Amino acid sequence: MYQAGDLVYYGSTGVCKIEGLGNPDPRDRSGKQFYLLKPLYQDGVIYTPVESSERFMRPVMSEDEAHALISLIPTLHPEAFRERTLQLLSHRYQELLQSGDCRDLLKVTMAVHQKRLLAEKQNRRLGMVDEKYGRQAERLLFGELAVALDIPVDTVPSYIAAQTEDAG
Repeated sequence: MYQAGDLVYYGSTGVCKIEGLGNPDPRDRSGKQFYLLKPLYQDGVIYTPVESSERFMRPVMSEDEAHALISLIPTLHPEAFRERTLQLLSHRYQELLQSGDCRDLLKVTMAVHQKRLLAEKQNRRLGMVDEKYGRQAERLLFGELAVALDIPVDTVPSYIAAQTEDAG
């Protein structure tokens, strides 16, 4: 069970701070407890049941885990995702983003980057599906890395670039 003040990675929202426990409906007498989550990089609040949350929730990665993930980047060579239809492509991206696995977010980010480079080389634009899920994967990944490394989220791309240049 998480405590107030804990930072968690929640579903497709990303990093949230647990503000406390309670029930969003004061008329509810069931005694069911909910986490009150405050997303760090979005507005709003989220109530999710303490017992059997339907959405994926886990502790935010540690600083060591963040460094280990970044150190993997030079060794990864993800291929751009190619599916027969945009619906299948969307489904593939959704599965990876909903897994809650940082490596999956990294794969999506890198695969979309590869597609973007190829499109630019051919004087074309990146497709809307790739653009949408690439931005979402970056938002989720960079938000968690920022918290783990205790750096501003907008400096994460340059931090990663500096770390991977040093490694290569």
